[in-house]
Amino acid sequence: MKKTLSVCFLITWLPLSTLLAQPVERLVKLIITPDHADWTYRIGEPARFTIQAYQNSVPLKGARLRYEIGPEKMPPTKTETITLKDTPVSVDAGTMRTAGFLRCVATVDVDGKEYRNLTTAAFEPEKIQPTVANPADFKAFWDKAKEDLAKLPIDARMTLLPERCTENTNVYHLNLQNIDNSRFYGILCVPKKEGKYPAILRVPGAGVRPYGGMIAEADKGFITLEVGIHGVPVNIDPGVYLDLSRGPLRNYQQANLDDRDRYYYKRVYLGCVRAVDYLASMPQFDGQNLAVTGGSQGGALSIITAALDPRIKWLGAYYPALCDVTGYLNNRAGGWPHLFAGTNLELNNKPDKIKTTGYYDVVNFARLVNVPGYYSWGFNDETCPPTSMYAAYNVIPGKKTLELFRDTGHWTYPEQTEKLMTWLTAQLKGGR
Repeated sequence: MKKTLSVCFLITWLPLSTLLAQPVERLVKLIITPDHADWTYRIGEPARFTIQAYQNSVPLKGARLRYEIGPEKMPPTKTETITLKDTPVSVDAGTMRTAGFLRCVATVDVDGKEYRNLTTAAFEPEKIQPTVANPADFKAFWDKAKEDLAKLPIDARMTLLPERCTENTNVYHLNLQNIDNSRFYGILCVPKKEGKYPAILRVPGAGVRPYGGMIAEADKGFITLEVGIHGVPVNIDPGVYLDLSRGPLRNYQQANLDDRDRYYYKRVYLGCVRAVDYLASMPQFDGQNLAVTGGSQGGALSIITAALDPRIKWLGAYYPALCDVTGYLNNRAGGWPHLFAGTNLELNNKPDKIKTTGYYDVVNFARLVNVPGYYSWGFNDETCPPTSMYAAYNVIPGKKTLELFRDTGHWTYPEQTEKLMTWLTAQLKGGR
């Protein structure tokens, strides 16, 4: 058991660029290619895919291949099973009559193992509009919540972590007072040299884990704070996180969804504001240049924090979750955590729960984002469907840049993370 936990601990301590790395290679590779190089089509324009399977870099012959075509995350509209030859399979994928994404999923069985891949064509995604309701009192609700938070002292408690400190950076375990008698924890990194520095807040993806902190960025002259969201320390025995994820924090994304004032993410969203409170109060902060970044759930929290707190000047978000979650109620893909899909549909398809989502969906925060943002995702993401992400991105009024890595799913290339962080740090340094 100890060996298993130590492996888990190692994995969770890997940096974001590693955790979001390209998937491992497999013996059989399925290549699905759209007939437009940019994977993008006009509404009503026909799309075609070619499918080829390779083993040892040679076309695979004789294996049975099955493919499905349909709007992403929806039942397929076309399926076929064929025997592979040494030439590519050409598939007429049809078209879409509304803005969205059409996906081809292919599987092939070789020696009792199934190999799978997919490719997704976009149809005028810039025209995708949200389905989630925008409550009339959305801003008032969150303004009141922030007022309640502001009445609480920050009550910062710092513990130096000597084993993580470097020649240039002090590393601390930090915890702050949050709403509902809870605490908000993170790893704070502060340059040792006296001076004033820009600050970066990193918000986390989904799950329950420890965090290592953004030490490399701090070594380059930034104050950094990497936070957890669950109200527990982020530097304790990994077995604790495993127990929490299997017990009280299992399916935390749905906890108290029937009540907008008690929903799990209220404390989370305000905790992110509290993290900004602390960074802005630090004597080492330069008083102006503050950014937020993260991927998946962290991409969502980046947008949300920038919307809630004007002290955030820039944001960088990878494939944001929690976008347009009601898409499934409107016959199209919705965002993670897929509250209205599969077995969750019967549980959550109730007026009070649907109403609550309007106060927490990234779409309605995106409408309030006026600071420059750098966004990045791919068309093949099955966790955070691009339909849902575009629904949020398209309503952002502020200056925005979308860097597409079309063939990526819910992961990033090293070059992708490098581009985003290069942009973000350049803004922070340039604003000084």
